[in-house]
Amino acid sequence: MNARPLRDRVVVKRLEEGEQKVGGIIIPDTAKEKPQQAKVVAIGNGRVTDKGKVVPLEVKVGDTVLFGKYSGTEIKLEGADYLIVREEEILAIIEGAPAAV
Repeated sequence: MNARPLRDRVVVKRLEEGEQKVGGIIIPDTAKEKPQQAKVVAIGNGRVTDKGKVVPLEVKVGDTVLFGKYSGTEIKLEGADYLIVREEEILAIIEGAPAAV
């Protein structure tokens, strides 16, 4: 990917969830909720304080993160769907998560 987010923004790629079944009924793709877990693919330089100091981000490329349901801005780059979120919208880093997207 050839886009670098600015400041405290993070580009993530949603992790695909398996097929959802409710009581033996397969839920169509249009009715499924989007996953709230994602893999970090790019990060900005960090948050700038009021005094001009740059505070580095806690997340790093390759982390699996959990974010809010209505967080971020969806974008499409090179035919793939991504989400740009601010670091403060990331709720948790999932430890021990698999590295593959």
